[in-house]
Amino acid sequence: MSNDLPGSAELVRRATDLVPTLRMFSTWHEENRRIHDEAVAAMAAAGVFRLRTPSTYGGYECDTRTLVDVAAELARGDGSAAWNASVYWIPTWMASHFPDHVQDSVFTSPDSLICGTLSPSAVAAPTEGGIVVNGKWGFITGALHSSWQAVIAVLLVPEAEPMPVIALAPTRELQVVDDWHTAGLKGTGSVSTVAQDLFVPQERFLPLGAVLQGQGASDANKTSSIYQAPLLPVAAASSVGVALGLAKAALDAFVQRLGDRKITYTDYVSQREAPITHLRLADAAIRVDEAEFHAHRLAATVDRKAAEQAAWTMHERVLARADMGAAVQRAREAVALLADASGGSSIYLDVPIQRIQRDIQAMSLHALMHPDTNAELYGRLLSGLGPNSLYV
Repeated sequence: MSNDLPGSAELVRRATDLVPTLRMFSTWHEENRRIHDEAVAAMAAAGVFRLRTPSTYGGYECDTRTLVDVAAELARGDGSAAWNASVYWIPTWMASHFPDHVQDSVFTSPDSLICGTLSPSAVAAPTEGGIVVNGKWGFITGALHSSWQAVIAVLLVPEAEPMPVIALAPTRELQVVDDWHTAGLKGTGSVSTVAQDLFVPQERFLPLGAVLQGQGASDANKTSSIYQAPLLPVAAASSVGVALGLAKAALDAFVQRLGDRKITYTDYVSQREAPITHLRLADAAIRVDEAEFHAHRLAATVDRKAAEQAAWTMHERVLARADMGAAVQRAREAVALLADASGGSSIYLDVPIQRIQRDIQAMSLHALMHPDTNAELYGRLLSGLGPNSLYV
């Protein structure tokens, strides 16, 4: 990384400076089911979208600890905005594995936005010069502001095994379905996209298995350590900071209201004086600390392996997902404790805790982030069994 690029502390400071702006737009985000253009512009101006862009194109190629801490600060402002940023980092990393001349078309700006998914909910058929893709992808966070989407499809070739592929497609060539009507992370604008006879040239798709292992076709990025890691630990470390930040946001919101709240139908004129408040608040704060431990251990593992450029063991891969699940679980528990102690007035939409609780609940249901799924995967390994998922 060039010495004139912003360091981790500077990027985290910029994210902290964005918190008031993101909080200001949080209600708008929920009401309009998307991120406000001004919020996107503010994050771009702070360099948030450059964290995983190759340095060749003006990116920062940050370590994963920086991703965790930046995402956590953004989520203190607004969970939906933070989720968008963290999701953008993952397809950006994936696009960095494509041939360099393809990247030239994708990274026309250091702030180029790429959305995507890991779900192979489309099929592809070979054709002259490439493939034709048909299918639909749900939960496409960031599609409304993206220029490109990383799409996953199963390539069906006669007399050959079906092969999942990852392809880069301009979002203007995809149909957007405005179906994002949800209880949590409402502001993310995670709509569905559809491909109808979408032609993808040969140069713009790769075997998904290669990218999952951090093995791409880029000459320029093959010596950069951040692009050599397996995808799943990278994805886990990219997004886990949002859960941590939501828990910290809940602490902020709860403490801010303490002095102004009494406990109705009791003699407590201030909630601050009640022992139950002390117990709940201490319990929640410790769970936030635990979430931070797991998030930072996950990031430290990814960064250490990148520095060593060493092969990942299966234990390290599975523990990465276990750390992500544990961080999400501790964060969700902390928010629940604080929400339960926030009283009846907290159900009003202008009180942040209710939104934070819905956001962390929605996030924890994500297929790759669900605490139970990740704990079971880790438990299988500890029991001497192999993983029951290809996504490790």
